[in-house]
Order: sequence, then C-alpha cells, then structure tokens
Amino acid sequence: MSEVVITVRGEHEVRVAPERAVVTLSVALDGPDRDLVVSRTLALADPVREALAARQSSGAVETWSSRRLAVRSERPWSGDGTRLALVHHASVDFSATFVDFAALSAWVGDVSVVEGVSIDGTQWILTPQTRARIEQEVAAEAVRIAVARAGAYATALGLTSVQPIEIADAGLLAEGGVADAAPKAMRAFAAPASPAGLELQGDDISVSATVEARFIAA
Repeated sequence: MSEVVITVRGEHEVRVAPERAVVTLSVALDGPDRDLVVSRTLALADPVREALAARQSSGAVETWSSRRLAVRSERPWSGDGTRLALVHHASVDFSATFVDFAALSAWVGDVSVVEGVSIDGTQWILTPQTRARIEQEVAAEAVRIAVARAGAYATALGLTSVQPIEIADAGLLAEGGVADAAPKAMRAFAAPASPAGLELQGDDISVSATVEARFIAA
C-alpha cells in the first residue's frame, strides 16, 4: 500500500481545585441629600477597607483594592411620566483575592448584612503558575492521544510507519482556520452569596486542550 495521510484530533481535559477566590463587592447608597449620601457611603466603606487590610496582614487575603468614590445624580421618571426630585448615588467598589476559603466565607457572611454592602460575585481561579503548568501538561497529553490515535488507524490499515508532518490547535490545519481550542482554563463563578449558613467553595476548574495532527503512514 502506498503512503496514506492520516489526520486526527487529540483532546484532553483535567479538573483542578481552585486556589484563589476573587470577591467583588460594592458599598452604595442613594438619597436626596448629596452630602449626606457621600458621607454615609464613605463611613460605611472605611470598615470594609480595615477588614480587608487586617485579613491581608493575617495571610487570608493575597491582594485587595478599592476604587475611588463614584458619585452621580439623576432625576428619575415616575410611573405617570413626570420627573421626580433629584436623587444622588454614591458607591465604592472593592475587589479582594482570598487564599483562605474559610476566612472568605466568614467575612462574606459578616459584610453582606451591612447596610449598603452588596456582594457582586466570587470568581474561582488558579494561580498563574499552576495554570501554566496544567495547560502544558494537558496540551502534551492531547498530543500523545493524537499520536496514539494515528498509530491505531495505521495499524488497522496494515501500515507500520507513522511520521508526523503537521500539528496545530484545533481549526488551524484547515486553510484559513482559526484556533478555537488551545489549552483553556474555565473559571468558576459563584452567584452573590447569602449570609445564612454560608460556606463558599468553588467548583473544580476545567482545563482542556484540543489539537489536530497530520501524519504520513506507510
């Protein structure tokens, strides 16, 4: 039998426990008196800053940040189409990266019941070092699977020699293709938390890779 070109796809996926939790929250108030709204928002934001700084010192928080106070005003419309009195809005946004998930659960349970505080969500992630290592391992295993699959096809055809000639992320072997399946780490998100019986733990993070490879078998 003459040479045969074999094109295969190799896929691999692993699931890894999250290592960090990025919590976003805001302190926001509104009302008719601009100065009062601003001063109360700042007063409520101060304890949040202090709590995050204390948890960073204890090692429970890796990093945290807060944005400057944002203030806006509007005159809302009533149900009958008339303009209502001026309403002022003030807010301060926070983000914190927790390494201690038990401390995260306790803190979110405490802060989420404070006036003006809204937990926007929790994002579960891997450290950059772990993500890079897992992506390399997953990509290498996807290649090994592609090689094994090509070998199986060749054996079924009665061929004994298999030589790779092309390998690429899925979609790139086709002319004009666009890669759509390089190693990916899917981040897990949690809905805004409830303070009752709070215990935050993110789902495992899926890291996957798909490759396409072309071989000559003889």
